[in-house]
Amino acid sequence: MAHLPELPRVLALANQKGGVGKTTTAINLGTALAAIGEEVLIVDLDPQGNASTGLGIDRKSRKISTYDVLVGDARLHEALVETAVPRLTVAPSTLDNLGVELEIASSNDRAFRLRKAIADHAELVARDVAGRHKHFTYVLIDCPPSLNLLTINALSASHSILVPLQCEFFALEGLSQLLSTVEQVRRGLNPELTIHGIVLTMYDGRNNLSAQVVQDVRTHMGDTVYETVIPRNVRVSEAPSYGKPALLYDLKCSGSQAYLKLASEIIQRERRFRAVAA
Repeated sequence: MAHLPELPRVLALANQKGGVGKTTTAINLGTALAAIGEEVLIVDLDPQGNASTGLGIDRKSRKISTYDVLVGDARLHEALVETAVPRLTVAPSTLDNLGVELEIASSNDRAFRLRKAIADHAELVARDVAGRHKHFTYVLIDCPPSLNLLTINALSASHSILVPLQCEFFALEGLSQLLSTVEQVRRGLNPELTIHGIVLTMYDGRNNLSAQVVQDVRTHMGDTVYETVIPRNVRVSEAPSYGKPALLYDLKCSGSQAYLKLASEIIQRERRFRAVAA
């Protein structure tokens, strides 16, 4: 996929394991990037729609969803919903996404529906002299916790993948399967896909196992692992039930501060990537 100047940077947040903090990271990283001046779109591909709910988008407001975009019934800009966070927009998900695979499985472009939708939106923005459509600098795709056609669409559309990894015993075991899938996508669908980084989540400083997992993952994955570690934090867990990112619910809590640090680290990494590419 060509890196056209008007295209946003597209990052897929993926891990085939559930409960690793993927959606929490999408919501709060998106909020943190918006807080430091980026124009951010979160594309919710998980049929559970937790990223949409966590950003305060109730189900009645999701008249057009990512399902409609993927099956070709709507364009991306028609699905966009503003959030309470300035510069943060969401393309919401509904349970309809459970049926995407059946709807598009026989189509030749089934793995590239999302890539085309994002590229079409960038083209719409480029032609939009009236400024009616937002130019996003970052698109974060919240993937379902499985390696299905929704996730394949996300990986095919992305420049890089960001992997949330819970500080638990089987963390590395699940990671190897995901890295294998990324390599397959790189070979067959998206040769430019890279691993942006691995973010360690739900770290408990009182737990020796957490510290051991951090050490093991850093030993195996080296600089791929972000310096920032996301702590297990009650305020971050509470925030979605209020339809708010943690940064709006409690900016000063340790979890919110960690996501601000992660956003800064991602921007720094992006600058290095662009310098190397240049």
